[in-house]
Amino acid sequence: MDKLILYIKESYNELINKVTWPTWASLLESTYLVVVGSVIFALVILVMDFFSKQGTELIYGLSN
Repeated sequence: MDKLILYIKESYNELINKVTWPTWASLLESTYLVVVGSVIFALVILVMDFFSKQGTELIYGLSN
């Protein structure tokens, strides 16, 4: 039990005194970058899916 309490105390100390937290502006900038990257990635997947479907329908003559 002593090891667990020591671990929690050391973890808390590290989070308070040693971790460098980003500024609010930096955090927002990173968030925007992730959102924009996710949207671009989703659009690329959408285009690939569309062309894959069209190619499959062309090859196999399927129509829905």
